[in-house]
Amino acid sequence: MNCSVETSAKHVHLPEDVYKILFGADAEMTPVKELTGGGAFVDAKRVTLVGPKGTAERVAILGPYRPLQVELAKTDARKLGVDAPIRISGDTAGSAPIKIVGEAGEYDAPEGAIVAKRHIHIGQEYCDEIGVKKNDIVQVKITTDDRSLIFDDVVIRVNPGSPLMHIDTDECNAAGLPGTVEGEIIVK
Repeated sequence: MNCSVETSAKHVHLPEDVYKILFGADAEMTPVKELTGGGAFVDAKRVTLVGPKGTAERVAILGPYRPLQVELAKTDARKLGVDAPIRISGDTAGSAPIKIVGEAGEYDAPEGAIVAKRHIHIGQEYCDEIGVKKNDIVQVKITTDDRSLIFDDVVIRVNPGSPLMHIDTDECNAAGLPGTVEGEIIVK
């Protein structure tokens, strides 16, 4: 079975109270771009991330509101000087601290910076078709002209919709991907 493979650049997810600390008590998220599946969007506002060794400016905020999480590639984490562990999205307990700066204020997050483990969002009907379930590990083969490769340790995340794999910018660059591509799911 094939899946779309999209690159997810560094971004943050914010709860409403932190958003208001960063942008003011009356601030509300304003969608400027819808994302593939699930009702997620890119917010009009951006933040700056500050770590012990550096900063990252104009970092996208993804809405809607949800628990605080800063998703980085390992290269981003090194530039900032944060020890962001590779984790499934949402698993931020004990992850790296980071400062988030907005137009109206800043927030010292005691944890929340991670490198998101590569994963596939896949509907239950597709899971049934290929014989996988939530948290199973598969491989995804990407065929390109110059840098074909097989991603291992890809986690299944059951969500409505067609199969969609998310990788970070380091993984995208390693494969030399030109944008969204098709990959082949290989069940072990």
